[in-house]
Amino acid sequence: MNRAKPAGADWLRQQEKSNLAILKLMVWISLTFGRTIGRLVLYGIAGYYVLFAPRARRFSRAYLHRALGRWAEWSDGFRHVFSFASTIHDRIYLLNDRFDLFDIEVIGAEALHASLERHPGALLIGAHLGSFEVLRALGRGRAGLKVAVLMYEENARKINATLAAINPAVSEDIVPLGRMDSMLQARDKLDQGYLIGILADRGLGNDATLDYEFLGELAPFPVGPFRMAAMLQRPVFFMAGLYLGGNRYQIHFEPLADFSTVPRAERDAAMRAAQQRYVERLSHYCRQAPYNWFNFFDFWQKK
Repeated sequence: MNRAKPAGADWLRQQEKSNLAILKLMVWISLTFGRTIGRLVLYGIAGYYVLFAPRARRFSRAYLHRALGRWAEWSDGFRHVFSFASTIHDRIYLLNDRFDLFDIEVIGAEALHASLERHPGALLIGAHLGSFEVLRALGRGRAGLKVAVLMYEENARKINATLAAINPAVSEDIVPLGRMDSMLQARDKLDQGYLIGILADRGLGNDATLDYEFLGELAPFPVGPFRMAAMLQRPVFFMAGLYLGGNRYQIHFEPLADFSTVPRAERDAAMRAAQQRYVERLSHYCRQAPYNWFNFFDFWQKK
């Protein structure tokens, strides 16, 4: 039986390598010379990280071995990093409303729209899988959906700095986690009809986790997102914005649970069932689009 335990959060000890000056230069190159020229620079960036980030390369290979069902070659590692770089690069255009550059397919939106017609607001539980930005951009630019995201304040600070470098006019709807009023802010957004996204594939600090079989081996997943969903009593959907190469993206929505209909006495069981379903769907999409999962750390916590 799975038991809650504190998350190791090893990923926190791996500092993200970012440089806003380089990012601003990349934004200028991409918007001045176009996406094709901008993408040429990505090959050098991806090659650099594959060559000079051995820990990330090792953990990428460990993941890809499971997702691909075979030994991961150097070329697989490069493709993994290049896919990550591509989704970051495409934010430049998505945040500047250049939707004409992309072929975006949406699958499963009918169930989401039906839920929103019954009552306002829903939670979108995603992962570091593909691009969440493609959903926010699509909602903002085409579908008229209001999308906010739940994240810890330090992550929000980094995101805001990055967004300011890409497009100073863009403001993100971010609900900070870890505050006394976080739940109230999230509830208010939901009451206003927002879709609220949260990533549920890695914990932070002392977050409680449960072990689930993921790609053939037990791995820890934080319970916090599902506990919050149960407390907010809203429908919950799995969401993934898969990068399919070139200019193609595919957004998936799948219902996980509807906590608005779950009696209080049954919430714990419903939370576990929803989290189990979440891990199963994450496993499915990691195998379907293996170069899309961007957790470059020891996810299975091998010592």
